[in-house]
Amino acid sequence: MTNALLILISLVTLGAAATAMVLRNLIHSVLLLIGSWIGVSVFYLWAGAEFVAFAQVLVYVGAVSMVVLFAVLLTRRSRSDISVSPDSVSRAISAFLVGACVLGVLLYGAVFSALPVPEGHRPNASVHQLGMELLGPQAAALVIIGMILTVATLGGVVIASTGSGEKKEDPS
Repeated sequence: MTNALLILISLVTLGAAATAMVLRNLIHSVLLLIGSWIGVSVFYLWAGAEFVAFAQVLVYVGAVSMVVLFAVLLTRRSRSDISVSPDSVSRAISAFLVGACVLGVLLYGAVFSALPVPEGHRPNASVHQLGMELLGPQAAALVIIGMILTVATLGGVVIASTGSGEKKEDPS
């Protein structure tokens, strides 16, 4: 039963991500990407990492998806700009080759990396302990990162909105 659940989670997550890459409408692609991020957080829940699942939803589904949606909606001038023109074959081939190289590096690292975890030992950190670690000695770093992300988001919105205003005619 647990293997079937893992297969279902992975199929939904990978299907949403693959469909997001194929679609030409940016808004639909972003919404499918949000679905893919939710699938990753469901995988974290399945694996027993509740804190990481919560962080995934909070950061990616909440913050990053809103920034991407705002960027798409504020930088497009007309409805015809939302659709992306079809890419050339050479561009698709180069993207496939780069993706294959990245996959090769990741697989090499996963296969040949030795993880020094004693047999039968599982770290037993609870969500409460992780939260106290983040809000204890790491609280200043967490607040600074939050402020930097907020300033970057506001800066992106200001930059995107200043160029899209229509010029008003002088009544005189």
